[in-house]
Amino acid sequence: MTETPVQHADRGDAPHFVATDVTYLKDRIVNVVFVGPAQAGDRQWALVDAGLPGSADRIKRAAAAQFGEGSRPAAIILTHGHFDHVGALHTLVRDWDVPVYAHEMELPYLTGRSAYPPPDPLVGGGANSLLSFMFPKGPIDLGDRVHALPADGSVPAMPGWRWLFTPGHAPGHVSLVRDADRTVIAGDAFVTTKQESMIASLTQRPEIHGPPMYFTPDWGDARLSVRQLADYAPSAAITGHGPPMRGMRLQQELRYLSSHFDERARPAHGRYRDRPAIMDLNGVVDVPPPQVSGRTVALTGITIGVAVGLAFALRRRERGTARADMGLGVGGLGGGDVEGVNHALGIDLASADGGYDASSRPVGTSTGDFDSAQGMSSVASPSPS
Repeated sequence: MTETPVQHADRGDAPHFVATDVTYLKDRIVNVVFVGPAQAGDRQWALVDAGLPGSADRIKRAAAAQFGEGSRPAAIILTHGHFDHVGALHTLVRDWDVPVYAHEMELPYLTGRSAYPPPDPLVGGGANSLLSFMFPKGPIDLGDRVHALPADGSVPAMPGWRWLFTPGHAPGHVSLVRDADRTVIAGDAFVTTKQESMIASLTQRPEIHGPPMYFTPDWGDARLSVRQLADYAPSAAITGHGPPMRGMRLQQELRYLSSHFDERARPAHGRYRDRPAIMDLNGVVDVPPPQVSGRTVALTGITIGVAVGLAFALRRRERGTARADMGLGVGGLGGGDVEGVNHALGIDLASADGGYDASSRPVGTSTGDFDSAQGMSSVASPSPS
């Protein structure tokens, strides 16, 4: 069996099939996953990850279509806390009165204590990588609404599932597995599109890649996590970015990625290539210095120019379209619409639904110094809390 999905529609709120009782909604460039039987009703299902800022209404409409009008999840499970996976959390938690669960190593970034390590825009070679210095790095503050996942590996509100610790892309990244049929919700431990490339993220061509390079601060852990998932030999997988994949093609490509991780996934250069960021239960402890060169300065200047031009163009478009598509900020990515890169302006969309608190600052840290030569923030080490 070499089945891969054929649904690539960006418009509409009906979730698409992954496996029995597992569906997903593509929120522009990131996937939101629903787990539970169709028409299960109130508190009889779970949501995995929470999309981009401005996506709460669309997620709620998809949930209503899948589980019944007015139905709320019993829990929201996070694979990790990067901005494109927690964008609508504040609104969903408020409107659904629902608890959130994540690995304990992710809690500093979900309770306002620490920002993530800065991205590495010059790895991966794509437009999304180059624009990553603009992406929000956190934190958000869910207060007492967020809880550590159970230490026994069980997943709240998802009977028959367990979580696997798959760090690297984020310090507390987890993947969710269902042993009955070997279905995997992999988050960004690996992805099924070349996320560094804007064109690939728009077209969603199915192919297995390592975690998004620009936001991965520990390549040693990332390699071990891919190996763990390859050894699991999943029958179906939905990742944070890209379409679901199934069968022998999934297993073969995942094994190949695991066996050739350093050539296929690990960047040839970059800030974290040989030295990971150091993180603990309080957040970021230390990050390697940025790599600055003449090429870095030139590429950063070009990137900033492109980003500024794009920002002005998007703002003009949004004045006429955002109100018509409330909660999305973009109409969708059909036909390669340039509005699809609006995720690069996620920090500006934060106020759309309160989903991403861009004003939060890490406790005990500075706000960071903007390194104009590198085009990204340098995060200070947080004080122990």
